[in-house]
Amino acid sequence: MIFKNKTVFITGAAKGQGRTVALAFAKEGANILAFDLAKKIEYPAYNNSSSNELIQLKSEIESLGSKCEIFAGDIRIEKDVIDAVALAVSAFNSIDVLFNNAGICAYGYAHEITEKEWDAMLDINLKGAWLAAKHCIPIMRRAKSGVIINNSSTGGMRGMNRLSHYAASKWGLVGLTKSLALENAEYGIRVISIHPTGVNTPMNDGLAFMEGSTPVEIAERSAGNLLPVPWIEPEDVADSVLFLASDKARYITGCQFVLDAGLLTR
Repeated sequence: MIFKNKTVFITGAAKGQGRTVALAFAKEGANILAFDLAKKIEYPAYNNSSSNELIQLKSEIESLGSKCEIFAGDIRIEKDVIDAVALAVSAFNSIDVLFNNAGICAYGYAHEITEKEWDAMLDINLKGAWLAAKHCIPIMRRAKSGVIINNSSTGGMRGMNRLSHYAASKWGLVGLTKSLALENAEYGIRVISIHPTGVNTPMNDGLAFMEGSTPVEIAERSAGNLLPVPWIEPEDVADSVLFLASDKARYITGCQFVLDAGLLTR
């Protein structure tokens, strides 16, 4: 178990990529702090995470023999982040890995989306990652080690039609990643952003509902992968995150790790 006695703080943990990554770390012996809003939010309307999903995740992690604490909070609110970090430290004495995964996605032309929609996208996808890093970094600095992995997107390396606010938030994660890597290298902290193509998660169902389409059609239209697949699986993301968090990736920092089925080659 390569992460035995390590503590992993995961945002957006209740479902999709966050849930799969949490279970993958748990299988490798890690303690998990699972952070999620765990309730509906105004934007995007399809979001429907629940406290029951967090509770079920805790049960699944503990059935694997690992420890888990759950925290229902809003990644945009600093006090929620502070309280969740304090819970992790109180329960497990450290935070060794931060996986900034909480994020939303919704369509809209730049000239048609509202200011509230723009703010929600940037606050959840980018500000939330900064807040989590802000409060985990002092703990990692004291330990002189740590890994921060920011879940960006291929949208963080290209423009996207009807997704300007989403792309802006994901490009912002690249700048945040590189800056945090520069600031914290001397403390043994590595910072990486990952850039998946579309991933087979419930978000596809929500986007399809908004568009009156099917999840596969949404994935194929948004992605255009070079390899003949509509999307990758959350387990593919989990494998990459575990590698990047491990000592096998000890010299990888400040860079963008792409798992895009060849999309960006186009």
